[in-house]
Amino acid sequence: MLAAVVPVQNEEKRIRGTIEALLSVSADLIIPVINGSSDNSYQVVLQMQSSLLAPVYFKAPLGIDVPRAIGAKTALDRGATAVLFLDGDMNGNIANNLKNLIYLIKNGDVDMSLTDCYPGEYQAARSTLASWVLTMRHRLNRELGLERIIGPASPSHGPHAVSRRFLTTVPLREISIPPVSLALAVKEGLSVGIGTKIPHQALGSPEKNQLHSEKIAETIIGDCLEAIQVYRGEKRSRSLGAREYTGYHAQRRWDLLDKYLIP
Repeated sequence: MLAAVVPVQNEEKRIRGTIEALLSVSADLIIPVINGSSDNSYQVVLQMQSSLLAPVYFKAPLGIDVPRAIGAKTALDRGATAVLFLDGDMNGNIANNLKNLIYLIKNGDVDMSLTDCYPGEYQAARSTLASWVLTMRHRLNRELGLERIIGPASPSHGPHAVSRRFLTTVPLREISIPPVSLALAVKEGLSVGIGTKIPHQALGSPEKNQLHSEKIAETIIGDCLEAIQVYRGEKRSRSLGAREYTGYHAQRRWDLLDKYLIP
Protein backbone atom coordinates (compact mmCIF):
# COMPACT_ATOMS: atom_id res chain seq x y z
CA MET A 1 0.00 0.00 0.00
CA LEU A 2 1.37 3.39 -0.99
CA ALA A 3 0.79 6.23 1.45
CA ALA A 4 1.65 9.85 0.69
CA VAL A 5 2.56 12.23 3.51
CA VAL A 6 1.94 15.92 2.82
CA PRO A 7 3.07 18.58 5.33
CA VAL A 8 0.65 21.52 5.07
CA GLN A 9 0.89 25.00 6.59
CA ASN A 10 -1.12 27.84 5.05
CA GLU A 11 -1.41 26.24 1.62
CA GLU A 12 -5.10 26.82 0.85
CA LYS A 13 -4.29 27.97 -2.70
CA ARG A 14 -2.01 25.03 -3.52
CA ILE A 15 -3.00 21.99 -1.50
CA ARG A 16 -5.82 20.91 -3.81
CA GLY A 17 -3.44 20.71 -6.78
CA THR A 18 -0.89 18.78 -4.72
CA ILE A 19 -3.48 16.23 -3.59
CA GLU A 20 -4.85 15.88 -7.12
CA ALA A 21 -1.33 15.03 -8.31
CA LEU A 22 -1.11 12.32 -5.67
CA LEU A 23 -4.46 10.90 -6.70
CA SER A 24 -3.16 10.70 -10.27
CA VAL A 25 -0.23 8.50 -9.20
CA SER A 26 -2.61 6.06 -7.49
CA ALA A 27 -1.70 6.70 -3.88
CA ASP A 28 -3.78 4.38 -1.67
CA LEU A 29 -3.73 6.75 1.29
CA ILE A 30 -2.99 10.48 1.46
CA ILE A 31 -2.07 11.94 4.84
CA PRO A 32 -2.07 15.76 4.88
CA VAL A 33 -0.44 16.85 8.15
CA ILE A 34 -2.03 20.25 8.66
CA ASN A 35 -0.27 22.27 11.33
CA GLY A 36 -0.08 25.88 12.41
CA SER A 37 -2.37 27.02 9.59
CA SER A 38 -4.21 30.31 9.95
CA ASP A 39 -5.92 29.99 6.56
CA ASN A 40 -8.48 27.50 5.17
CA SER A 41 -6.04 24.69 4.34
CA TYR A 42 -7.86 22.20 6.56
CA GLN A 43 -11.27 23.12 5.14
CA VAL A 44 -10.00 22.74 1.56
CA VAL A 45 -8.75 19.23 2.35
CA LEU A 46 -12.05 18.25 3.99
CA GLN A 47 -14.03 19.64 1.06
CA MET A 48 -12.29 17.24 -1.33
CA GLN A 49 -14.26 14.41 0.32
CA SER A 50 -12.01 11.61 -0.89
CA SER A 51 -12.06 8.32 1.01
CA LEU A 52 -8.29 8.17 0.45
CA LEU A 53 -7.67 11.27 2.55
CA ALA A 54 -6.72 10.83 6.20
CA PRO A 55 -5.80 14.31 7.44
CA VAL A 56 -3.99 14.84 10.72
CA TYR A 57 -4.56 18.22 12.33
CA PHE A 58 -2.47 20.20 14.79
CA LYS A 59 -3.47 23.71 15.76
CA ALA A 60 0.13 24.57 16.67
CA PRO A 61 2.95 24.64 14.11
CA LEU A 62 5.08 21.51 14.33
CA GLY A 63 8.23 23.03 12.90
CA ILE A 64 10.20 22.10 9.81
CA ASP A 65 10.16 18.40 8.84
CA VAL A 66 8.34 17.24 11.99
CA PRO A 67 5.09 16.73 10.02
CA ARG A 68 6.93 14.09 7.96
CA ALA A 69 7.59 12.03 11.08
CA ILE A 70 3.97 12.46 12.20
CA GLY A 71 2.76 11.30 8.79
CA ALA A 72 5.21 8.40 8.70
CA LYS A 73 3.89 7.13 12.04
CA THR A 74 0.32 7.37 10.73
CA ALA A 75 1.24 5.58 7.50
CA LEU A 76 3.07 2.80 9.34
CA ASP A 77 0.11 2.25 11.66
CA ARG A 78 -2.19 2.03 8.63
CA GLY A 79 -0.06 -0.71 7.06
CA ALA A 80 1.78 1.25 4.38
CA THR A 81 4.46 -0.68 2.49
CA ALA A 82 5.84 2.49 0.85
CA VAL A 83 5.62 6.16 1.79
CA LEU A 84 6.00 9.15 -0.50
CA PHE A 85 6.82 12.54 1.04
CA LEU A 86 5.64 15.62 -0.86
CA ASP A 87 5.39 19.14 0.56
CA GLY A 88 1.98 20.76 0.33
CA ASP A 89 3.27 23.68 -1.75
CA MET A 90 4.82 21.53 -4.50
CA ASN A 91 2.28 21.52 -7.30
CA GLY A 92 4.51 21.59 -10.35
CA ASN A 93 3.90 19.20 -13.24
CA ILE A 94 5.78 16.36 -11.53
CA ALA A 95 3.33 13.43 -11.50
CA ASN A 96 5.56 11.28 -13.71
CA ASN A 97 8.52 12.05 -11.47
CA LEU A 98 6.56 10.88 -8.46
CA LYS A 99 5.80 7.62 -10.25
CA ASN A 100 9.52 7.09 -10.86
CA LEU A 101 10.30 7.65 -7.19
CA ILE A 102 7.66 5.15 -6.16
CA TYR A 103 8.73 2.57 -8.73
CA LEU A 104 12.18 2.10 -7.19
CA ILE A 105 10.61 1.45 -3.79
CA LYS A 106 7.87 -0.87 -5.00
CA ASN A 107 10.36 -2.78 -7.15
CA GLY A 108 12.60 -3.31 -4.14
CA ASP A 109 15.56 -1.53 -5.75
CA VAL A 110 16.16 0.88 -2.88
CA ASP A 111 14.81 1.74 0.56
CA MET A 112 15.11 5.51 0.04
CA SER A 113 14.41 7.01 -3.37
CA LEU A 114 15.57 10.62 -3.71
CA THR A 115 15.12 13.49 -6.15
CA ASP A 116 18.09 15.18 -7.81
CA CYS A 117 17.02 18.83 -7.81
CA TYR A 118 20.18 20.16 -9.46
CA PRO A 119 20.73 18.01 -12.55
CA GLY A 120 23.12 18.80 -15.38
CA GLU A 121 23.02 22.33 -16.65
CA TYR A 122 21.13 23.56 -13.58
CA GLN A 123 24.27 23.12 -11.49
CA ALA A 124 25.65 26.39 -12.89
CA ALA A 125 22.56 28.37 -11.86
CA ARG A 126 23.16 28.05 -8.12
CA SER A 127 23.33 31.10 -5.87
CA THR A 128 26.14 31.53 -3.36
CA LEU A 129 23.81 30.42 -0.56
CA ALA A 130 22.68 27.34 -2.46
CA SER A 131 26.29 26.49 -3.28
CA TRP A 132 27.22 26.47 0.40
CA VAL A 133 24.28 24.21 1.24
CA LEU A 134 25.20 21.85 -1.58
CA THR A 135 28.80 21.80 -0.39
CA MET A 136 27.61 20.50 2.96
CA ARG A 137 25.32 17.97 1.30
CA HIS A 138 28.26 16.73 -0.78
CA ARG A 139 30.33 16.50 2.39
CA LEU A 140 27.69 14.38 4.13
CA ASN A 141 27.14 12.10 1.15
CA ARG A 142 30.90 11.64 0.76
CA GLU A 143 31.07 10.63 4.42
CA LEU A 144 28.28 8.11 3.80
CA GLY A 145 29.98 6.68 0.70
CA LEU A 146 27.10 7.88 -1.47
CA GLU A 147 28.51 10.88 -3.32
CA ARG A 148 29.12 8.99 -6.59
CA ILE A 149 25.64 7.50 -6.42
CA ILE A 150 23.45 10.45 -5.41
CA GLY A 151 25.71 13.52 -5.72
CA PRO A 152 24.34 16.26 -3.43
CA ALA A 153 20.77 14.85 -3.33
CA SER A 154 19.09 14.96 0.06
CA PRO A 155 15.73 14.05 1.62
CA SER A 156 15.69 17.71 2.72
CA HIS A 157 15.02 18.83 -0.84
CA GLY A 158 12.31 17.60 -3.18
CA PRO A 159 9.89 14.70 -2.95
CA HIS A 160 11.25 11.34 -1.91
CA ALA A 161 9.96 7.88 -1.06
CA VAL A 162 10.91 5.22 1.47
CA SER A 163 10.16 1.55 2.03
CA ARG A 164 8.44 -0.03 5.02
CA ARG A 165 11.81 -1.53 5.92
CA PHE A 166 13.15 2.01 6.19
CA LEU A 167 10.26 3.00 8.48
CA THR A 168 10.82 0.02 10.76
CA THR A 169 14.61 0.40 10.84
CA VAL A 170 15.19 4.14 11.20
CA PRO A 171 13.57 5.64 14.33
CA LEU A 172 10.56 7.64 13.19
CA ARG A 173 11.66 10.60 15.32
CA GLU A 174 14.76 10.96 13.15
CA ILE A 175 12.69 11.60 10.04
CA SER A 176 12.30 15.11 11.48
CA ILE A 177 15.97 15.73 10.61
CA PRO A 178 16.10 14.34 7.06
CA PRO A 179 19.92 14.15 6.68
CA VAL A 180 20.08 12.21 9.95
CA SER A 181 17.51 9.72 8.67
CA LEU A 182 19.66 9.30 5.56
CA ALA A 183 22.79 8.71 7.64
CA LEU A 184 21.04 6.16 9.84
CA ALA A 185 19.64 4.35 6.80
CA VAL A 186 23.16 3.92 5.41
CA LYS A 187 24.53 2.95 8.81
CA GLU A 188 21.89 0.20 9.03
CA GLY A 189 22.75 -1.14 5.58
CA LEU A 190 19.70 0.17 3.74
CA SER A 191 19.99 1.12 0.08
CA VAL A 192 19.65 4.66 -1.26
CA GLY A 193 19.37 5.88 -4.84
CA ILE A 194 18.14 8.59 -7.20
CA GLY A 195 14.60 7.93 -8.36
CA THR A 196 14.07 11.02 -10.48
CA LYS A 197 15.45 14.41 -11.51
CA ILE A 198 13.43 17.59 -11.05
CA PRO A 199 15.15 20.98 -11.44
CA HIS A 200 14.39 23.05 -8.36
CA GLN A 201 12.46 25.58 -10.43
CA ALA A 202 10.09 22.85 -11.66
CA LEU A 203 8.94 21.75 -8.20
CA GLY A 204 6.30 24.46 -8.23
CA SER A 205 7.12 25.81 -4.79
CA PRO A 206 6.57 29.56 -4.32
CA GLU A 207 9.53 31.87 -3.98
CA LYS A 208 10.24 32.90 -0.37
CA ASN A 209 12.00 35.94 1.03
CA GLN A 210 15.73 36.17 1.69
CA LEU A 211 15.42 35.71 5.45
CA HIS A 212 13.52 32.46 4.97
CA SER A 213 16.09 31.24 2.46
CA GLU A 214 18.90 31.96 4.92
CA LYS A 215 17.04 30.18 7.73
CA ILE A 216 16.42 27.13 5.55
CA ALA A 217 20.07 27.08 4.51
CA GLU A 218 21.24 27.22 8.12
CA THR A 219 18.81 24.46 9.05
CA ILE A 220 20.04 22.12 6.33
CA ILE A 221 23.70 22.86 7.03
CA GLY A 222 23.16 22.14 10.73
CA ASP A 223 21.22 18.99 9.89
CA CYS A 224 24.09 17.75 7.71
CA LEU A 225 26.64 18.44 10.43
CA GLU A 226 24.49 16.59 12.94
CA ALA A 227 24.08 13.69 10.51
CA ILE A 228 27.84 13.31 10.13
CA GLN A 229 28.21 13.07 13.91
CA VAL A 230 25.42 10.49 14.12
CA TYR A 231 26.98 8.40 11.39
CA ARG A 232 30.33 8.45 13.19
CA GLY A 233 28.69 7.52 16.48
CA GLU A 234 29.82 10.79 18.05
CA LYS A 235 28.00 13.38 20.14
CA ARG A 236 25.56 15.38 18.04
CA SER A 237 26.66 18.84 17.04
CA ARG A 238 25.41 21.57 14.70
CA SER A 239 28.63 23.57 14.92
CA LEU A 240 31.34 24.20 12.38
CA GLY A 241 34.27 26.07 13.85
CA ALA A 242 32.91 28.74 16.17
CA ARG A 243 29.53 28.94 14.46
CA GLU A 244 26.42 26.95 15.34
CA TYR A 245 23.92 26.43 12.51
CA THR A 246 20.49 26.54 14.10
CA GLY A 247 18.12 28.01 11.50
CA TYR A 248 14.64 26.65 12.12
CA HIS A 249 15.89 23.73 14.21
CA ALA A 250 14.83 25.34 17.50
CA GLN A 251 11.22 25.49 16.27
CA ARG A 252 10.91 21.72 15.84
CA ARG A 253 8.24 20.60 18.31
CA TRP A 254 9.81 17.50 19.78
CA ASP A 255 7.28 17.53 22.62
CA LEU A 256 4.30 17.18 20.28
CA LEU A 257 6.11 14.61 18.14
CA ASP A 258 7.14 12.44 21.09
CA LYS A 259 3.58 12.46 22.41
CA TYR A 260 2.26 11.39 18.99
CA LEU A 261 4.82 8.59 18.68
CA ILE A 262 3.83 6.95 21.98
CA PRO A 263 2.44 3.47 21.12
